[in-house]
Amino acid sequence: MEILHNDDGKKGAFFVKHENKILAEMTYVWAGPARIIIDHTDVNETLKGKGIGKQMVAKAVLFAREKAINILPLCPFAKSVFDKVKEYNDVL
Repeated sequence: MEILHNDDGKKGAFFVKHENKILAEMTYVWAGPARIIIDHTDVNETLKGKGIGKQMVAKAVLFAREKAINILPLCPFAKSVFDKVKEYNDVL
């Protein structure tokens, strides 16, 4: 499944959409020009256990690296991924 991204300059989301329905979403807000705060992750029951949440975190890390910004993972799920994947520490 493709992870899509939407950003309006104040907030944004990484998400999976199927037949015009969002099945997974990880939202964030901008905290100044160089940091985003991941505040929520939700994955529909039909996608649980397929690694979609981790894929959305990975996409956020790529976004942060491309934009040379940092991520503050306040969402418990995102924080758990950052705690486990030390390769992501460069964007914290």
